[in-house]
Amino acid sequence: MKPFSVKDISIFSKAILFFGLLIVQSMPLYMNISFPIEFWIKQMFMYVIWIIVFYLTYKIIIPTLLFQGRNGFFFIAICLLTLSVLYISDTFNSLINLDAILNQHFKISKKDNMHGALISNLSEIIITLLMVGASTVISVAKKLQAETQVRQNLEKEKVTSELSFLKSQINPHFFFNILNSIYALAGTENQPAREAIYTLSHMMRYVLYDTKNNLTTLSKEIAFVEDYLKLMELRITDKVQVIFEKPTNIKDVEVAPMLFLPFIENAYKHGISGIYPSYIYIGIEQSEKLLQIEVRNSIFENQTLSKEESNGIGLINTRRRLDLIYPGKYELSTTEDTLQMEYSVILKLQIS
Repeated sequence: MKPFSVKDISIFSKAILFFGLLIVQSMPLYMNISFPIEFWIKQMFMYVIWIIVFYLTYKIIIPTLLFQGRNGFFFIAICLLTLSVLYISDTFNSLINLDAILNQHFKISKKDNMHGALISNLSEIIITLLMVGASTVISVAKKLQAETQVRQNLEKEKVTSELSFLKSQINPHFFFNILNSIYALAGTENQPAREAIYTLSHMMRYVLYDTKNNLTTLSKEIAFVEDYLKLMELRITDKVQVIFEKPTNIKDVEVAPMLFLPFIENAYKHGISGIYPSYIYIGIEQSEKLLQIEVRNSIFENQTLSKEESNGIGLINTRRRLDLIYPGKYELSTTEDTLQMEYSVILKLQIS
């Protein structure tokens, strides 16, 4: 059996509420007393007014005031709404001359009429507040259930992502044994190859072991970037300028592993040329509460890549990972400057 969704519960609650209100408005039918048609017109009119009160509270007052923490303004808005209902009710009574018609129909004295008007106003205030209260309860319950559903979905996606990552890993012992064998075969006379193999081994050890947890340290992440840049030097020419700037005094805070690599990898993939002079700038800045990485790379006139292709793995996937790990705590912006022939990505991350 399919469970009730947030939307289903909300619709069901409103249906019960409106049906109950209709029963309350129809109660005089069971009193064995005849009422003039104007009375029933007023009853249906107030039924519509109270439905409007419900949706006005549900759609506007609660989202813009209560959910924004403006409780004082919320209380004032409810008071004004209740007074408005009383004013509209009295105005409608005067419009259809209901008081005079009821006095004549039931032969009510002036004193009894004042008493009846007081009871009528009191009942209208109570029903109005009940509609506001029901609207608040349904709205808050819907919000809490939606937030719970979002948290469950995020946890599910996180577990799925972790399982996919584990499935994609090769046996680390086998991998390092092969690397050690290649390192030994390279011989001492081929020092650049030996250094490249050593750097790759160091990087893979970080990927396979240090990223098993959800967090790593900023110093390890920067060291991984430096190893990556060292390997990339093997495939670029003298026409490519690479600038890497990092904090002089690193405060070793915890960050998500492999956080910077997608932006740097895409800069190498799409920002260098074997024909034209090109450059890549990578800057990491750290303050007390903010961590920022900026990656800039050259672009070329004949580059006909779509924005999604130019971003490599795509901003959608990158943003999705940031949403899972740092919800509401990051800013990611991209700029393509066709005059300067430069593409830049800036990630700002709250670390406090």
